[in-house]
Amino acid sequence: MRIAVGSDHAGYQLKQHIARLVAAAGHEIIDVGTYSEEPVDYPDFAAAVGRAVLDGTAERGIVVCGSGAGASIAANKLRGIRAGLAHDTYTAHQCVEHDDVNVLAIGSRVVGTALADEIVAAFLNATFSGAERHVRRLNKIKALENEF
Repeated sequence: MRIAVGSDHAGYQLKQHIARLVAAAGHEIIDVGTYSEEPVDYPDFAAAVGRAVLDGTAERGIVVCGSGAGASIAANKLRGIRAGLAHDTYTAHQCVEHDDVNVLAIGSRVVGTALADEIVAAFLNATFSGAERHVRRLNKIKALENEF
């Protein structure tokens, strides 16, 4: 699978760790930055991850900032992105299985590398169930994207 990864400065070290982990698991990494710990704005990198997913460069994305919240909010502003903030393995797989999440957001100041490894593995190994009730709910989410 092709995975876009991105972070702001606060998430840079964890993004680097996640990229190595994902590559070691046999996935192709598309690193959209940032490339240092120099201060940058998280929306720029959340958008870059989301755009890579939307244009087909990547099949899924992972974005890291200090809390994960800002990156999740920013990514979700792109129509067609369903970013889920996960700081536990249950949420990481459940959001894919039920909500067809295509971008995972993680907070580098919330989780350590060992837990991040498990969260990322749960996210990447999960598949959307396709159950009728989940498809129905996703269609309602898509309709919300078109309200304004």
